Amino acid sequence: MLVTLLQGDITAQQVDAVVNAANSSLLGGGGVDGAIHRKGGPEILAECRALRASHYGRGLGTGQAVATTAGRLPARWVVHTVGPVYSRTEDRSELLRDCYRNALRVAGGLGARTVAFPLISSGIYGWPVDDAVRQALSVLRTAETSVEEARLILYDAATYRIAEQVAAA
Repeated sequence: MLVTLLQGDITAQQVDAVVNAANSSLLGGGGVDGAIHRKGGPEILAECRALRASHYGRGLGTGQAVATTAGRLPARWVVHTVGPVYSRTEDRSELLRDCYRNALRVAGGLGARTVAFPLISSGIYGWPVDDAVRQALSVLRTAETSVEEARLILYDAATYRIAEQVAAA
């Protein structure tokens, strides 16, 4: 699978699937989650509500992934995954890697060939950017999947520079 780093807006990516760094409620929030729900429109929220009513009454667990329509986004699907909150006292790296693994599994199961990922857990959940990039690349560079291209979308120039340095190391 081709893995590329790009600086930009994940909601503008023309891919088969966009990964949402969702909160466990699946009902929208801030950061990437809020942006995807705002730009994707009410169709995404409607499907998330249906998922909550049918299978995820208590919400989506950390590291799990589930797909909905992409609504008005230039993608076919949104794959929602819940990242772990960073902890200095507990190693939650495996949960973070599970987000990438399970999102790829769900996207591949849908037939997606191109997938755009945000840097999961690196915003409000406090994961240090350099380690978040390492965790993402450790999965994306080694995954056995039918997905042909994974894009890691970095929101700003500073994050992109850190990601480039980590990727080159």
